[in-house]
Amino acid sequence: MQNIQKITSVIKDKNSTILGAAGIVGLGFLGSRILGLLRSIILAEAFGTDPELAAYWVAFRIPDLIFQLIAGATLSAAFIPIFSRVYFESGPIDAWRLASRILNLIALLSFVFATIAFVFAPSLIPLIAPGLGESTGNTDLIQQKAIHLTRLMMISPIFFGISGMFSGILQAREKFLATAIAPMIYNLSIILGILFLSEPYGLYGPAWGVAVGSLAHAFIQIPAIYKSGMQWNASISIRSKNVLEVLKLMGPRIIGLSASQINLIALLFFASLVSDTAISVITYAYLMMMLPIGLTGMSISTAVFPTLAKQAAAKQFIQLQETIWGSLRAILFIALPTSIALAILAEPLIRLLFEHGAFNTQSTDFVVRPLIFLCIGIFAHAGIEVLSRGFYALENTKTPVAIAITAMLLNIILCYILINPLELIGVASAMTISAIFEFIILLWLLNKNIGGLFKKNFLKFIVKLMTSTFFATLAMITVQYYFSHFEINIDSNIGSILLVLLTGSTGALVFLIITFQWFQTKKLISTKFKNMD
Repeated sequence: MQNIQKITSVIKDKNSTILGAAGIVGLGFLGSRILGLLRSIILAEAFGTDPELAAYWVAFRIPDLIFQLIAGATLSAAFIPIFSRVYFESGPIDAWRLASRILNLIALLSFVFATIAFVFAPSLIPLIAPGLGESTGNTDLIQQKAIHLTRLMMISPIFFGISGMFSGILQAREKFLATAIAPMIYNLSIILGILFLSEPYGLYGPAWGVAVGSLAHAFIQIPAIYKSGMQWNASISIRSKNVLEVLKLMGPRIIGLSASQINLIALLFFASLVSDTAISVITYAYLMMMLPIGLTGMSISTAVFPTLAKQAAAKQFIQLQETIWGSLRAILFIALPTSIALAILAEPLIRLLFEHGAFNTQSTDFVVRPLIFLCIGIFAHAGIEVLSRGFYALENTKTPVAIAITAMLLNIILCYILINPLELIGVASAMTISAIFEFIILLWLLNKNIGGLFKKNFLKFIVKLMTSTFFATLAMITVQYYFSHFEINIDSNIGSILLVLLTGSTGALVFLIITFQWFQTKKLISTKFKNMD
């Protein structure tokens, strides 16, 4: 009972900081996404949609897969809830012992799997992108380049495994600044690699940026780890009760993350069957789609997850309801209209941001088509972030994993069906449909677990939000229609800037006018966590 009261008192002290934490994480995601976008722009200017660039995108996927499956599975579902509980039930000594053991284990596993991937890279590349190089008749050349790039970047999952654990420890202690800065340093390293190394070394320039950036990602967090009071020791001790609990939760989450990563691999797999250029095209479109998801779903869910874990540990289920549904409302309030706005403005945005150097008008046309269909699912991808963390906070990893696997299978089946008639549009549509399916099922099952969704007039909120978005969409389409009648070259940078600013601001104004009337928006956003106490 004392432990429950202890956790409860901490939650009450910390609730007022959730918005501040979300702000720090949001700014970090914003900075990281802006630099990530700049990284993509500079890469596009240097290489465009050159068939050889496909080798880089395919090579990048394998190291990222290792990191996501090992460190990603540990942090979001397993380590943070268990660490939070141990810290408040048993004290900091036991908690730091757990953190140290998991850190050592993750570093060891990352090294082992990176070594295996390094050795078997020649076999892995054809599995991920079986059509790589075929459309240009340079299969051996491009696949060999992909193998070399994979091996160069294979150092990154080792450093990311360590830095990922640093991030998890700091997030569990609700220290978000260093974890927000680290991804920016990583993106900056890749940018520098492109700017200074791509001319003499080609695609090895950004690959070196990835390798060095992963090291910098870890080192930038060391001072914050030191200040957090962590006490490191060399033990692993997988027989420890707390370590076993983390490993038990990791298992289903690894399967779930495998589903998520297989979805990304499916993008490359099916795109490679279209052409080498298609691999770069779908990757650019995917990166553009991920920008608003990072700023909404990822930032809010990352900031709120430690509080969810504490509320679940304290059995404060009413407060847990308020936190989850409040977070989901905030995410959807931004993500739903953003989904439509980005789809409408896809062409002028891509032209404005990417159409430089080797990225030409044809490249813009290629990217815009799948991007429009990916954008429709932005709200679902963003919502999944917080809904899945609701289950993780309850130490239930099996349910979201089962749903993720089902959605993955749906995605692959739809890709297979749609790839021939629609090519990349079919691949993008498959990802969007499967994401919306996953979002709806997660929402329904989480409400069955914790309740409270329909008590909060959630359906009424969705109807009003969709209505506001509908009228904002009409306003943007109308502006675009009349804009085309003016003697302005919309294919120019000035024309694209005017079109984006005028259309976007009109849509935002219409959306806000309607929502201020219906939702009292200021009250909605500022008080979404009010009732957690």
